[in-house]
Amino acid sequence: MSAQASSTSIDPSFVDHLTPNVAVQFLDRVAASADHEAFRFPRGETWESVTWRQAGDVVERLAAGLLSLGLESEQRVGIAAATRYEWVLADLAVMCAAGATTTVYPTTNADDTTYILSDAECRVVFAEDDEQVAKLVAHKAELPHVGKVVTFDGRTDGDPANDWVIGLDDLAKLGEAYLADHPGIVETTARSIAPDQLATLIYTSGTTGRPKGVRLLHRSWVYEGTAIQVQNILDETDLQFLWLPMAHSFGKVLLSAQLACGFATAIDGRVDRIVDNLGVVKPTFMGAAPRIFEKAYARIITMQAAEGGVKEKIFKRAFEVGLKVDELKRQGRSVPFLLNLQHGLFDKLVFSKVRERFGGRVRFFISGSAALNPEIGAWFHAAGILILEGYGMTENAAGATVNHPDDYKMGTVGPPLPGAEVKIGENDEVMLRGPHIMAGYHNLPEETAKTLTEDGWLHTGDKGSLDADGFLTITGRLKELFKTSGGKYVAPPAIESKFKAICPYASQFLVFGSERNFVSALITLDPDAMAGWAEENGMAGASYTDIVRSAAVQKMVGEYVEELNGKLNRWETIKKWQILDHDLTIESGELTPSMKVKRNVVEDRNKALIESFYA
Repeated sequence: MSAQASSTSIDPSFVDHLTPNVAVQFLDRVAASADHEAFRFPRGETWESVTWRQAGDVVERLAAGLLSLGLESEQRVGIAAATRYEWVLADLAVMCAAGATTTVYPTTNADDTTYILSDAECRVVFAEDDEQVAKLVAHKAELPHVGKVVTFDGRTDGDPANDWVIGLDDLAKLGEAYLADHPGIVETTARSIAPDQLATLIYTSGTTGRPKGVRLLHRSWVYEGTAIQVQNILDETDLQFLWLPMAHSFGKVLLSAQLACGFATAIDGRVDRIVDNLGVVKPTFMGAAPRIFEKAYARIITMQAAEGGVKEKIFKRAFEVGLKVDELKRQGRSVPFLLNLQHGLFDKLVFSKVRERFGGRVRFFISGSAALNPEIGAWFHAAGILILEGYGMTENAAGATVNHPDDYKMGTVGPPLPGAEVKIGENDEVMLRGPHIMAGYHNLPEETAKTLTEDGWLHTGDKGSLDADGFLTITGRLKELFKTSGGKYVAPPAIESKFKAICPYASQFLVFGSERNFVSALITLDPDAMAGWAEENGMAGASYTDIVRSAAVQKMVGEYVEELNGKLNRWETIKKWQILDHDLTIESGELTPSMKVKRNVVEDRNKALIESFYA
């Protein structure tokens, strides 16, 4: 057991002088950067841009519209929509009207959407389109608190003053009329918000049970943004590409950083457009979950393998050289002249083309929400693309630790944000304390008491360690660690991420074996990657199920499993495995909206198959 604690060397006194709330933070940014670009978003095939002043004008009208509907301090307003410019406008309007945003993923089913909006007692709901509106209409009787639904793209009828469903423009018109009678009301309201007032209610998608509403205060978000700003990581000259779900705390914290630092953000939540958008937008940084980097890595690797010949040989040799140069530099050793010469050549022939796929201007990516495989991180680094891993959870407003572009250790999630603390508690559990910690779970006092200590430490449920420099390494979820019948402990995430680095076709790799005499695995392959493989191997047009059941794919995956086993301890090796006939998806209920595997759901649905491994 260790009580080792860590905090950064930056003077933490900035915490005593934080902007009072998110609304004032936004208004101050509008005043300071009025004519600078704030947001960029797609309109058809082109991108439209708005300044901070233009965004501020829209937010003021929408906030006034909410006030005209009778919204009171800390009353909840739901947003059920994908990541888009209007999501940000709605959220900022709620902040400026002193309400509290309640987030709902657009993929959430009608029953869970109703549960969240009902539990939060939402007074108004922003609903993206007819599909989201339909969920609410079908359960209107169970949503007695919802007085208005405001849709971004959905159909509306009749009088905005009387109809239940109105449009975003209708809300803005209500706001204009309200402002005419109450000039200055939005700024007055914004400046009345206390730092400890509820700002956001984020319902954790959860890998088990009903989602829990996490109560996050204005000071949490202001602190998160300011803690990034004081490190001089980002400034007004940067351009972010934002695709992450804004219903997730990782997406929301990037908005806090934008308000604090003043950079512009290009927004498009369509995951299938990420790589194309990067080439057009040419951002300087982006936040993403590891799955995005895994898919990009796999796509590039398989494309090169498909080309074969001299190009593939040059590609492989380039990364051998790149990884060797990186290793020497990390060890503080000089790079031999000839090796350095080769590296320069390969940078022009190979690495520059990899960087260009991501727009060519990326200074760094930020990876969070799950562990990034170190080998994949090293591969990107060899190509001149820096991925900074960070760590946090919804319960601490997303950001607890993060590596710095000028001071990072690959394989770690960095030191704590300045002004915050990390310590290692009993059973090597990571514990957090600081201005970013939640006020508790909504309507769940017993759950809150189990998670927060009396002196303000948050139990994360993650196992980790701190090195001598205060850099945190996460080794897995305490609940996910299991012991074999032979008494050996196994950390599934470590094994699973290793397989993804080895097999470019892998989508998911789930390890089982608690209280069993050996370890087994369920495997899913990436449908896009397998479609490419099928074209190269005489199975073009075949179904995913037929492809993964083919003898050729079984043999190929078996070879990758053997390669994995060569990197594991004897008691960790995979003795039996099977490829599932479908990939895991959010829609199937096997992934959370933030792309984490619902391990218990997958295990339950494949119980007979797993049992057969041990029969």
